[in-house]
Amino acid sequence: MNKLWDYRHLTLKLAMSEFKLRYKNSVLGFFWSLLEPLMMLIVLYVVFTNLMRVNVEHYQLFLLMGIVSWNLMARGTGMSLNSILGKPSLVQKVYFPREVLVISSCITALLMSLLEFIVFAAFMIFFKVMPSITIIYFPIVLAVEFFMILGISFGLAALNVYFRDVQYIWAVVLQAGFFAAPIIYPISIIPVNYVWVIMLNPMTRIIDMLRGSVIYSTVPASGDMIYIIVSALLLLIVGYAIFAKLEPRFAEEM
Repeated sequence: MNKLWDYRHLTLKLAMSEFKLRYKNSVLGFFWSLLEPLMMLIVLYVVFTNLMRVNVEHYQLFLLMGIVSWNLMARGTGMSLNSILGKPSLVQKVYFPREVLVISSCITALLMSLLEFIVFAAFMIFFKVMPSITIIYFPIVLAVEFFMILGISFGLAALNVYFRDVQYIWAVVLQAGFFAAPIIYPISIIPVNYVWVIMLNPMTRIIDMLRGSVIYSTVPASGDMIYIIVSALLLLIVGYAIFAKLEPRFAEEM
């Protein structure tokens, strides 16, 4: 960890460089990162309010928060998948902790999501929904989500160097996860007998707590908070253990 701290400036520089390069020579620049969640919001809002009649207070904000929260997970893990494999010249010729590549990808994803959260704040003002003091839980829950994503990303990035099918499998998992998590629907519509299955997914609780703290002025349940923190720590430990085990042969496998 001390070694990683010594390379903190490189980590931030790589994250900022990747963030800027994603929109280089693009007319709309950073606004492209906002277009996807907004277009998805419009489509899902029209479908679920007019065809399926979902009865949720402030459904526009409910839906947008779910989309943006999930996008952070999808984008962070998706970008990290190729953070090692996509930079062979760096991995094979330059010495530095390889963890830097994964961490910088996750930070880039976080920066992109922060832009989306700014748009979310604009939507709250437009719909005249003002957050209460419970918004102080928002950065805490978001930080837990970030470290959970980091743990998953360590494992995926390392495994993808050895097994290229990982990226395709993870794409399917993310697609299924979008509909399995309560992003477009409230947990209340799930049959009681199956709620516990949905709640096993830490993202279910994270999305619910982010919505509650910002939109509905509710304090996260202590049990839910403990669950996501423990889940994030376990995923971080397991993911990093996989990364540390496989890292010595990255250059050979590439």
